Amino acid sequence: MLYCRFEHAGRVSYGVVDGDQVTRLDDGLFGNHKPSGKAVALSDVRLLAPVEPRKILAAAVNYQSHVPSGGSVLKDDGAPKIPQLFLKPTSSIIGPEDTIILPAEARRVDAEGEVVAVIGRTCRKVTAEQALDYVFGYTAGNDVSARHWQRDDIQWWRAKGSDTFSPLGPFIVTGLDAANIGLHTRVNGAEVQSGNTTDLIHSIAAMISFASQVMTLESGDVLYTGTPGEPPKLDDGDLVEVEVEGAGILRNPVKRET
Repeated sequence: MLYCRFEHAGRVSYGVVDGDQVTRLDDGLFGNHKPSGKAVALSDVRLLAPVEPRKILAAAVNYQSHVPSGGSVLKDDGAPKIPQLFLKPTSSIIGPEDTIILPAEARRVDAEGEVVAVIGRTCRKVTAEQALDYVFGYTAGNDVSARHWQRDDIQWWRAKGSDTFSPLGPFIVTGLDAANIGLHTRVNGAEVQSGNTTDLIHSIAAMISFASQVMTLESGDVLYTGTPGEPPKLDDGDLVEVEVEGAGILRNPVKRET
């Protein structure tokens, strides 16, 4: 199934998507999924970020292809021994077609295309074997990152959490195999990242289980699962696209703040 969050006729709703149409859900994304009223053409609605999380978790260095050259203090080959998760503020979320703003003071800013897991129900102290039972579905995300701030600051609050630095969407897809989800990132039409969750250092199930030991995950919370390869630099006027298998293409223009 395919789900979205959208605005139509001044009203914001969750909906179920069927082809080029969307039908409003009476009881929201995590209810009984009772359709309400007639279907509306997708072309007549404004798609929003598909969920409103209370928490955004994100994984650092979770593809071997993204491990920095020279390794790290965590493991000889640079791969972290345990999931390295950090929090991003919900104020950084934008939806499809919204503009990524590069802060005037930021220097190099990169896109990081990622598969994003959406939590569907309260999750606390679950095992890796149980963890995927708590996932509602998957969407596309972009963990936009200001590299100089990431390198020079002690915390990543602005490097990863500036306004517009968490694009999300356009759809949430259910029924995928968490261990085999394809991912592609393009800038101005040229593919710059390609990956699959088969290559994750720590699986989606392992990360959810790890986080749930100390933090209660709630319905609507999201987990950015890591980015593959060498992330692309973003410049004023670029168009960045993140495509996650089955979840559509997350498309955002880029503008440099003046």
